[in-house]
Amino acid sequence: MRVLLLEDELMLQSAIAEYLTSTGYIVDAFEDGEEAYEQIKKTSYDLFVFDINTPSIDGLSLLEKLQKEKIHIPTIFISAITQIEQISKAYELGCYDYLKKPFHLKELTLHIERLLKMADIQSKSMVKLSRMYSYDLEKNRLLFDNVEQELKPKHQQIMHLLASNVERIVDFDMLRYYVWDDIHVDAATIRAEMHRVRQALKEDLIVSIKGIGYKLTKQ
Repeated sequence: MRVLLLEDELMLQSAIAEYLTSTGYIVDAFEDGEEAYEQIKKTSYDLFVFDINTPSIDGLSLLEKLQKEKIHIPTIFISAITQIEQISKAYELGCYDYLKKPFHLKELTLHIERLLKMADIQSKSMVKLSRMYSYDLEKNRLLFDNVEQELKPKHQQIMHLLASNVERIVDFDMLRYYVWDDIHVDAATIRAEMHRVRQALKEDLIVSIKGIGYKLTKQ
């Protein structure tokens, strides 16, 4: 698991980075918000740990900037700030947790572990299809930029079947069974319906496997 740490108190930054590394995390540490932002654009992270008051770009402004750019990564804030306005803003911007300084390093890892459990529960039902598209298998919803995209009932069934088998071929027989209630429909009818599904999507996610079926691929 890769963590980006933004903390301008160098002794605390070093202590956190060393402790997290010793417990198995890969940590990239920064004291400057602009430098952290430039690294985020180049590297994929699983978690952000941000201080609020940092040079160039403060932690709150950085998270706001990332949200506008559709970079949604679980974030924990660590700060000595106690003003409810700033704490409230952190949560409004989408932070998952807030830890008040000073804190024991073990306490930070407990917060991280709790966050990971929450993310794991969500990830079992949520299938990420692209940067903008995801599918909620539990609630049978197609989401574009976290907003549900309404589909016709048959198209919804098709997307659920494909999302349940991401990167696997869904052949014509599977489509007949799950979407057409095992009624024999010809391949031309299935192809026509799949064409309409593709037209409804805002990105090209579905791959045709000639003569066999279709596959949903992660972008």
